[in-house]
Amino acid sequence: MVKICCIGAGYVGGPTMAVIALKCPAIEVVVVDISKPRIDAWNSDQLPIYEPGLDEVVKECRGRNLFFSTDVEKHVAEANIIFVSVNTPTKTRGLGAGKAADLTYWESAARMIADVSKSDKIVVEKSTVPVKTAEAIEKILTHNSKGINYQILSNPEFLAEGTAIEDLFMPDRVLIGGRETPEGRKAVQALKEVYAHWVPEDRIITTNLWSAELSKLAANAFLAQRISSVNAISALCEATGANVTEVAYAVGKDSRIGPKFLNASVGFGGSCFQKDILNLVYICECNGLPEVANYWKQVIKINDYQKSRFVNRVVASMFNTVSGKKIAVLGFAFKKDTGDTRETPAIDVCHGLLGDKAQISIYDPQVTEDQIQRDLAMAKFDWDHPMHLQPTSPTAFKQVSVVWDAYEATKGAHGVCILTEWDEFKTLDYQKIFDNMQKPAFVFDGRNIIDAAKLREIGFIVYSIGKPLDAWLKDMPAVA
Repeated sequence: MVKICCIGAGYVGGPTMAVIALKCPAIEVVVVDISKPRIDAWNSDQLPIYEPGLDEVVKECRGRNLFFSTDVEKHVAEANIIFVSVNTPTKTRGLGAGKAADLTYWESAARMIADVSKSDKIVVEKSTVPVKTAEAIEKILTHNSKGINYQILSNPEFLAEGTAIEDLFMPDRVLIGGRETPEGRKAVQALKEVYAHWVPEDRIITTNLWSAELSKLAANAFLAQRISSVNAISALCEATGANVTEVAYAVGKDSRIGPKFLNASVGFGGSCFQKDILNLVYICECNGLPEVANYWKQVIKINDYQKSRFVNRVVASMFNTVSGKKIAVLGFAFKKDTGDTRETPAIDVCHGLLGDKAQISIYDPQVTEDQIQRDLAMAKFDWDHPMHLQPTSPTAFKQVSVVWDAYEATKGAHGVCILTEWDEFKTLDYQKIFDNMQKPAFVFDGRNIIDAAKLREIGFIVYSIGKPLDAWLKDMPAVA
């Protein structure tokens, strides 16, 4: 019987292993993590992450061939295939701080595998890792091997939050990279057979180790670059009176370009895009390729520019100050259908407004007050490091209140900022919102989800990213 163990019960490990267990009833799958609260949550009715469809999959397999445990060493020792899905945060200090990936957790996982293993293992990189990580892991394992054979594979995940279960059921591709040796090919074949239970053969791509590692970073960099490209164009649209939705539609009709990832917005977020591009930048710099590094750096620069441009629009529109004014923030997660707030543009927008002494009232259907206050109090890359290494939260921001209803958030507000494209924000009673706001009443749509013409009829002054500007906004500076 094949036994799979996954180290790390987070956004990647949990859902991926649940789907493998569902699709491969003959394989025993154990997800291990040193965090007892996290494992307890996986074993409860309240899973630690919100992902449509995940609940059903976990409930069907849990206790049958899917288990969650804190007994890391026991299950690692028993497994034939070990997935490593631990954090690879951006370093906050030392060499490469602010760019390089911190491989501390990876290294300690590798050393632990070497310590407890008594039989041959296939070790699979599941976290996003910098190119050549496999080589480092291989060295640790072979130098501590005690005669045990290890094969390292790279099997990066390509999940999008909000559709992770769907992405796992019907992936565009499964990528497996391994050594080009007889043992390496055999290991690749063993992992291929697991996925072949439900993924068509032609969608399982096998490559060498480095190609698999780099493909993950490159895929995320290309996606983020598309968003930064359309966001750069959105600034030009506002300056010229063009409509970014029309431009993006026309551009996306070209079959060589396609329509996906061409929605202008307040910026991209999520745990991967920025981190992976910074990683790519660092690897380019280390390999003496500064021009390539600068090219990818620009993708992040445009993303930061888009967020500060949005804040400047808000402040400039409201007589150049939001000091003491109530601003409602609708949506805090980095996108709809997830409670994830990692690198969400809402953090930077809120910081910008708080910097001008605004009073902020936030509503998001999936994000808790505790999470929002923690995100606003945290330094740039701290979110990705374990809780006990994060700075303890200072007192919560006095100017921030978190409410559980959009109408409560907007009551008495001078302006409304829509920062996540939750479906419910499209169908709110904007007349009711307008009636309860200070006048002039402003709406700043950071996701282009509302009908601006309808809102203008009600009486709102509306700013939509990349759309022709209200007469009110015409003479306002785009950047303060």
